[in-house]
Amino acid sequence: MSSELTATTPLSALLAARSIAAHRVSFTVTDDWQQGRTAFGGLLSALSAQAMRDVCGADWPMRALQTNFVGPVGLGTFHVDVALLRQGKNVRQVKATVVQADAQGVEQVCGILLGVFGTGRTSEIPQRRPVQPPVAVSAEASAPLPYLPGLTPNFTQHLDFRLAEGAFPFTGGGDWLTRYHLRLKDSAGVDPELIAIMLTDAGPTPALSQAKRFAPASSVSWALELRPVTNVDPEGLWRLDQDTIAYDEGYANDRAHLWTPDGQLAAFGYQVVAVYA
Repeated sequence: MSSELTATTPLSALLAARSIAAHRVSFTVTDDWQQGRTAFGGLLSALSAQAMRDVCGADWPMRALQTNFVGPVGLGTFHVDVALLRQGKNVRQVKATVVQADAQGVEQVCGILLGVFGTGRTSEIPQRRPVQPPVAVSAEASAPLPYLPGLTPNFTQHLDFRLAEGAFPFTGGGDWLTRYHLRLKDSAGVDPELIAIMLTDAGPTPALSQAKRFAPASSVSWALELRPVTNVDPEGLWRLDQDTIAYDEGYANDRAHLWTPDGQLAAFGYQVVAVYA
C-alpha cells in the first residue's frame, strides 16, 4: 500500500472514463481506490453493477447482487464481461465476470457476480418498511475514522467515516458490532443505487476489533439485497450497522444493514470474510 497519495479520482470520474464494447465494459482503477493489493471490493461490485446496467438496461432497480471475490484486481484496466441469463416480464438475471490480464498478458478471473433486477408491481399486501433503530452516538458526536496513509486502506480517503458504536479495528475492544455514520465525500453524478452498493461494503468486519494488533482481512463472498430508495440527500450521512454473527477458524460471518440519511433501509447483506489473525 502506498504511503503517500498525491491525487484522488472521484467515483464519477471512474464511471465517466469507462468504455463499452458489446458485452464488455472496461474500467481503470487508480491507486487511491486500492485496499491492500486489490481494488476496494465495494467499488468493484458497484462498477460491475454499472456494467450490467450498461449492457442489459438500467430501467429496473437492482434487487440483489451476489459477489464472489476470486482474485485481486490490481492497478490499471480491468474488464467486466456481462451476460444476460434470463429476461422475464418482471425480473432480469445478469451475470458479470471481472477479468484482468496478468504480467504475461493472460486474462485471469478476478470476480463473478450475479445481479437480479426487478420492476415494481402493485400488490394487495400492505407495505412493511423497517424502522431504523436508534444509535448510541449521533453523527456530530461520533469519532471520525482518520485516513492514515500506509495504515488505513487507500479507498477510505474517499469516505467520511464516523464510529458511533463498537470499537475501531485492532484495539481489542471486545465488540462484535459496529455502527458507522458515513458518506461518499464526492457523490456528485453518482446514482444512489451504486453508492448503496459501495457503502454497504465499506466497513471492516467487526471481528477485527477483537484483534490487538494489525491483521489483514479479505472478503470471500457477499450476498447483498437492495431496496429502491428515493430523495437521497447527496451530502447526508448514511448509517452502516454491522454485526459479526459467527467467527471460527479464521472466518467471520457478518451481517450488515445500510440506512439512507433520512432512515430508509437501502440494503442489507451477508458476507464471509477471511481474517488472518
